[in-house]
Amino acid sequence: MHLHRNKRHRKRAALAALAATVGLGIAAPVPAAHAAEPQPAAAGPDRLSDTPHGFASLAGGTTGGAGGKVVTVTTQADLEKYAAAPEPYIIRVAASIKAEPFGANVVVASDKTIVGVGTQGELVQGEFHLNPGTHNVIIRNLTIRDSAIAGNWDCKDTDFDGIQMDTSHHVWVDHNRFSNICDGQLDVRKDSDYITVSDNRFENNNKTFGLGWTTNVVTKITIDHNWFRNTKQRNPSVDNAANAHLYNNYLTAQQDPGDPVWTYGNWSRGKTKMVIENSYYDSVQHPYQADATAELVQRGSILKNTTGRTDAWGAAFDPRDFYAYRLDPAAAVPALVKKFSGPQRTIGTSTTLHVPGDYPTVQAAVDAVPDGNDGRVTVAVAPGTYREKVHIPASKPKIDLRGTGHDRSDTVIVFDTPAAYGGSTGSATVRIAANDVTARHLTFSNDFDEAAHELSGEQALAMKTTGDRIVFEDTAFLGNQDTLMTDSPKLNQIARVYVRDSYIEGDVDFIYGRATTVIEDSVIKALSRGSDTNNGYITAASTWKENPYGFLITDSRIISDAPAGSFHLGRPWHPGGDPDAVAQVLIRDTELPAAIKASPWTDMSGFSWRDARFTEYRTFGPGAGVTADRPQMSDADAAGHTVADYLRGTDGWAPQRH
Repeated sequence: MHLHRNKRHRKRAALAALAATVGLGIAAPVPAAHAAEPQPAAAGPDRLSDTPHGFASLAGGTTGGAGGKVVTVTTQADLEKYAAAPEPYIIRVAASIKAEPFGANVVVASDKTIVGVGTQGELVQGEFHLNPGTHNVIIRNLTIRDSAIAGNWDCKDTDFDGIQMDTSHHVWVDHNRFSNICDGQLDVRKDSDYITVSDNRFENNNKTFGLGWTTNVVTKITIDHNWFRNTKQRNPSVDNAANAHLYNNYLTAQQDPGDPVWTYGNWSRGKTKMVIENSYYDSVQHPYQADATAELVQRGSILKNTTGRTDAWGAAFDPRDFYAYRLDPAAAVPALVKKFSGPQRTIGTSTTLHVPGDYPTVQAAVDAVPDGNDGRVTVAVAPGTYREKVHIPASKPKIDLRGTGHDRSDTVIVFDTPAAYGGSTGSATVRIAANDVTARHLTFSNDFDEAAHELSGEQALAMKTTGDRIVFEDTAFLGNQDTLMTDSPKLNQIARVYVRDSYIEGDVDFIYGRATTVIEDSVIKALSRGSDTNNGYITAASTWKENPYGFLITDSRIISDAPAGSFHLGRPWHPGGDPDAVAQVLIRDTELPAAIKASPWTDMSGFSWRDARFTEYRTFGPGAGVTADRPQMSDADAAGHTVADYLRGTDGWAPQRH
């Protein structure tokens, strides 16, 4: 068993605006004459979620390219290549892509996520086109603009839509901006089904958002938190939809309010059943209307400076019979939609890959990350035991491994290879060669049973790192000999590792290597091997002689089940007898158990510990002491050997601040 430590619960700033303007229940209707101007509101808990809601979440859900590889595109050729590919892809658009020829289609095949990176992603003068049968598509966080033709206001002779889908199903269109499109900005056509359109901006257009082109009554669509601004008609127009649920949308500043017929807001046409809830109409002509053959239920919306039709008849349907959802108060809609609709700087900059939901193994998710990865990728690992070996190569930086359980022991990556079967490196359950990798809420284990085997190499690593700027937080490392190796590609190349709020156990040299490594606020357990005199060594550093910072263990506890006076703090490791590997270890402000020897440092392979850089500073507990064999760091030197000093490097890295 390893020691569990409760995760730290840090206070986060309260979002006062959220409490003031955004409730969890349904708001009562606010008469327009008495509606106060709302204050800007904070996002709801799922505002930027990468999981679709509404009808797109039903009947198996919409996952887009989940399970496929992640790619970043900056050219039309690459966008077209990956969008039309038969296999799933998560496609990050990191540039403004101008389609050629003017009005060109980018065909989108099934099982695709197309997402703009922050506010960089644009498709200019082109269309995303979903052919009949296309399904499971997510299009997010993009600007789609400028396919309009000067002087061709009605676009009757062209078909340059922003997004067009025919007989498609399970499509999520989210956080996009549509502007200045010839014909429809978004056309949902010919029995397309299980569609959600959320948090988009529709602006500067004539025909905005149409749904129908069929006599069948099939389509089920959710339309929420969209901003229709400076648009004329189809905001949206919904023809022959089985269920159209519109809520918390904001319509304002129509482009041609003087047109008595073809300038309008929402229209329930044909045999559509439409429900409108808590929307906000400002200076809109015909806010919502219905054909005599259609049904429209409206509740909770605010009308401000509106004219024309506000039809409501029939029972339509109850959206909660299909899915749960949260209504924001209508008075909060303008502030919410202005702030959170359209492309967001935080969307697309990171990607989450779910194990085993989308990828069967942790390694499969890592393999999906592109070489030269330029955005954070989170591998979210569900609770369970994953018996596999994982390698994050140097070509795949910026990966976050994250267990999603309540405790780090809920999610375990484990294997049982000893060094006799592949060398020390080959024994590692997890190897991290890439830079800028973090791991949180996980346990890494090598459960090779050294007591049950007699082998020439019984080292069995749970973790080996050679990358720079590696963070472990709320993690556990379980093993015996050589549990955790923090290393670098070569002796004179400095790599840094920060271990916080974690647990490490082992017996022989179980924290070792040449990386600059800080272990803070953690528990280290020195395991007994059954000896009364020598049960092992906690550290075996091999720091480059020109590097002043090797291992720092600070504000931590070392515990042990070994007899008193039977464990060493460390010994100097000179790989291959290299004299330039001169161990540096400082143990400061840390509790030591009775198991620590009175002379805690010892020689290794003919190299004297006295030639290494071993010191203590303000250690305490039954295993602490000050003798000639226990060098103590001075106060002056200790001031230059803090966590910040060890990690700063030449780039100012400071993960401890977070």
